[in-house]
Amino acid sequence: MLFSCLIDADRIDTENHARYTDGKAPLATNFPNIAILQTQLGQYLQELAKEVKQTDVNVLRQHILTHARQQALKPRESGLYSLTVPTGGGKTLTSLAFGLDHAAQHRLRRVIYVIPFTSIIEQTADVFRQAMGEHKDAVLEHHSAFDRDKLPEEIKTARKPRQADYRDKLRLAMESWDAPIVVTTAVQFFESLFSDRTTQCRKLHNIAGSVIVLDEAQTLPLKLLRPIMASIDELALNYGCSVVLCTATQPALKDSDEFHNGFNKVQEIAPNPQELFEKLRRTQVQDLRVQSDEQLLAYLRTHTQVLMIVNNRRHARELFDGIANEEGVYHLTTSMCAEHRSQKLLEIRQRLKDGLACRLVATSLIEAGVDVDFPTVYRAEAGLDSIAQAAGRCNREGRRLLKDSQVFVFQSPDWKAPPELAQLAAPMRSILRNHEGDVLAPEALKSYFQQVYYAKGADLDHHQILNKIRITEDCDFPFQDIARDFRMIDSHMLPIIVPFDDVAKDNLKLLRHLPENMSVGKIAQKLQRYVVQVPERAFVQLLKLGAIAVVAPEKFGNQFYELDAQSLYSPIAGLNFSDPVAMSAEAGVF
Repeated sequence: MLFSCLIDADRIDTENHARYTDGKAPLATNFPNIAILQTQLGQYLQELAKEVKQTDVNVLRQHILTHARQQALKPRESGLYSLTVPTGGGKTLTSLAFGLDHAAQHRLRRVIYVIPFTSIIEQTADVFRQAMGEHKDAVLEHHSAFDRDKLPEEIKTARKPRQADYRDKLRLAMESWDAPIVVTTAVQFFESLFSDRTTQCRKLHNIAGSVIVLDEAQTLPLKLLRPIMASIDELALNYGCSVVLCTATQPALKDSDEFHNGFNKVQEIAPNPQELFEKLRRTQVQDLRVQSDEQLLAYLRTHTQVLMIVNNRRHARELFDGIANEEGVYHLTTSMCAEHRSQKLLEIRQRLKDGLACRLVATSLIEAGVDVDFPTVYRAEAGLDSIAQAAGRCNREGRRLLKDSQVFVFQSPDWKAPPELAQLAAPMRSILRNHEGDVLAPEALKSYFQQVYYAKGADLDHHQILNKIRITEDCDFPFQDIARDFRMIDSHMLPIIVPFDDVAKDNLKLLRHLPENMSVGKIAQKLQRYVVQVPERAFVQLLKLGAIAVVAPEKFGNQFYELDAQSLYSPIAGLNFSDPVAMSAEAGVF
């Protein structure tokens, strides 16, 4: 925190000196305050309530929202909160409303919304911007899609531009998080807390005195769970933060859950979660056990409207190819850019609404807050929390009878689950086959998480990071070792901009010929919707093949890369980066 204060002050002073030399006013963000945003959100929610139909589900959503906003005004005790609401219960806007109300009541500085997946950060930020109306610029979206420091050393050949090249309000806010509403990723948030890099550490002091909403809290990586919990405790105890664990599948991390050294005095802000789950139960879960691809394809053909979720891209593509000739077949994968996925989802939602054939094969990205409503869902074995998320795409609005809303869990003999998922599948099967009643109810999920945490034991701090943090007289912490070991994603992913449509092409053109008065931050923000993240190895391979090229290195260094070989991007499956021979052929090397 001290280092962060020093770095931010130094950077701002340097930028302002450059601006003074150029005859410009000091740089400032000048965002509206929390009270103004709180009023704006209240007005938006009132209008929204008038527009929606008064269905049972919408009435319950309104009850959850009202109750949570009342809890925001209560005295702050431990600074730890939970929002346990079933999928489809309106967690996103409810948590934002709680955050702004709580910040206004307790004089906190901002709301930081932490999301586990880059695939949904844009849509969440868009929801918040829409809610903020004329104050939409108060919502900062930051997930470092274009972070030059992530590049492999052999690629960092071009010069890094002067700080003065980046002088704009958005970039200042992004680097320092000096904005009232910040939407970021769990990777960006927690890796910054354990980082030794100036660029990541600069914003840390602005986390103090914030409301931090951890969306889908159950997705926190098990191998780093202990250090993450320690950081949450520290922020709440000593830095004035209020932290909300927000999820439909609340992890059993409290002392009362028999978690050793778990969270204490966690205040629940949802009204009677057990009752909510009973009222919002909309599906039945069945165990199909082992199912071959032939059987899975038969199910896809049998149902007119069906969603099938599998654990890897190659399996999804094989199943998609197997039913490609059927009516209304779709495929979603992280190999597609966000704009591409959004267009497909619009078509999918319309076909579902019109009662037309719609057969979707997807990876787990569909579970991350994507609003679709299928009558039938098939899910490859994973953790019980993933099964619950998949079930959230079935009978989402509660319009169908329970018996007509089925979620089938299957094990694929041809496609083994990744090791981390295989470890979670065993306790999931135990609950699925032995628990009486609803296997997605809070007590079943609690039992599942207890089994998972017990099995992991000391591996919940895989790199023994907490042992490296010991208070000494000279505070001689091994910052570099800790930063190296704290990696939420083992496979290093790097961004490639896909010139998918005219918007992407126009903004790439602007990057190459950036006018003096235009913000590079604004352009980068627009281009985030056209990014596909690929593993470092594939990135280097594509670069060697000439399939990708750096954009305007003289202005931005090696920060932005675009796809040159557009034949590698399929309108069906997105970017092909898994087969070097195919990549070489399609890129024109052979």
